[in-house]
Amino acid sequence: MTRQKILVVSATFYPLNSPRANRTTELVKELARQGHDVTVLTPKENQYHLPFEEKHHVTIKHLGNRKWKGFSIRSKGLMRFFDRAKLRFFMLLFEYPDIELMGMVKSMLKKENGYDLLISIAVPFSVHWGVAAVRSKDHPIAKVWAADCGDPFMGDKADSFKKLFYFKHVEKWFCKKASYITVPTAGSVGAYYPEFHDKIKIIPQGFNFEETKIFDGIINNKVPTFGYAGGFIPGIRDPRPLLDFLCKYERPFKFIIYTNNTGMVLPYVTASNNRIDLMAYIPREQLLFELSKMDFLLNINNGTTVQTPSKLIDYALTRRPVLSIDKGPLDTKVIEKFLQGDYSDQFKIGDIEQYNIKNVARQFVALSGK
Repeated sequence: MTRQKILVVSATFYPLNSPRANRTTELVKELARQGHDVTVLTPKENQYHLPFEEKHHVTIKHLGNRKWKGFSIRSKGLMRFFDRAKLRFFMLLFEYPDIELMGMVKSMLKKENGYDLLISIAVPFSVHWGVAAVRSKDHPIAKVWAADCGDPFMGDKADSFKKLFYFKHVEKWFCKKASYITVPTAGSVGAYYPEFHDKIKIIPQGFNFEETKIFDGIINNKVPTFGYAGGFIPGIRDPRPLLDFLCKYERPFKFIIYTNNTGMVLPYVTASNNRIDLMAYIPREQLLFELSKMDFLLNINNGTTVQTPSKLIDYALTRRPVLSIDKGPLDTKVIEKFLQGDYSDQFKIGDIEQYNIKNVARQFVALSGK
């Protein structure tokens, strides 16, 4: 395998705990493990990133510190409504505050050139826009640019508000300039404009199987115990119909939810007689170990085929049965079967090896054509 010079640009990176941060971090580590010369352009924090550079043999360059802040949301009454409306208004019109990243990326990439492969990672999509703003025939930065997209932008079906029409031109502009657009699932392709489908490559979310520690003892919980990890979206990835059912369910159980979106769930803790527990996010390695001790795990689908929760791969690594529920009326019979230990209707993920970070990294490297 030819050693390549690779630049990865991302607004989120270790030690942040999010799907996009994990995507960047695991990819960078594996590319370096495979012998490539890897540089990361991201907001650099010396206390975390200097040891990371030494351990993983990569170079981290400081993208800069973001100065544009989001709006604080007051906790009660009419002012809370006003704050939320103001935040949504500026996000819809200008992608504020994430639009700042476009200028930051553009400014820093003026100093970079001579790479074999450039991988920019969204969200936010303003990272891609910054690359598109500076990349040209005279300053290509890299021979090949892969714009990696988790959730889509204009084709996003999980947001309650559609992107405003003029961002269509921004998306087409960056897609035209990118060599490739990488998406995590085949279902994601339909979220992009047809004229760019020939540029799209499907490269799944990658995980380091060797670093995944799971419970290997006998699972013998006193009551049916299941868990969920991740965020919620009202009306889309909405737990409330299930929680309403569980609060009325007469038998004992324990449902442990790891989330920072506590608003929709908090009232159900008391209503369930504390059978529902709320937990803050914990590091991914610790989370997977805790989930692997449960009887089964819960997934709530987005209601769309273009966006697939990355937690499904995490769930698969725990080797626990997965109850996957869709948007709309609950199939309470299936839920009751799970609560009674019948997992015959469990959701299954095929070919788990496609998510092995070793294979994912090789797919990215192959884009350079070397």
